[in-house]
Amino acid sequence: MLGEKIGEMSGKINSQRVLPNPSGGPKMETSFQGNGSLLGTNVRETGTYWTVVRQDGTLYGEGQGVTITKDGKMATWTGHGVGTMKKDGSATYRGAIYYQTTPPRLSRLNKVAVLFEYAVDAEGDTHSEYWEWK
Repeated sequence: MLGEKIGEMSGKINSQRVLPNPSGGPKMETSFQGNGSLLGTNVRETGTYWTVVRQDGTLYGEGQGVTITKDGKMATWTGHGVGTMKKDGSATYRGAIYYQTTPPRLSRLNKVAVLFEYAVDAEGDTHSEYWEWK
């Protein structure tokens, strides 16, 4: 069941590169950094994901990252999602991420899948929203 909204981040892509993809369409790696809140805690997030363009033109991607609180507590995540790209170069994704963390204020993340909506515009500005999936 979809639970409450638990976070939101805004950021910027800081690097991209093309990866080999022997099985087909273009494959890109993207790294980003953002700031926002997660479970009511101010955090900074750094992540990297790769995306392939599938035969029907949709996107599939997988990634990993680290989320750090202002006092240096960390959570790591892995995730995957599907998306679409517009003609202007912007893209949107929907998917799930899974956290691993030890700080008590974030430990609830260990027990749930976190559903996300992620958007990146043609200038590389990113925005994410997160919901708990119980």
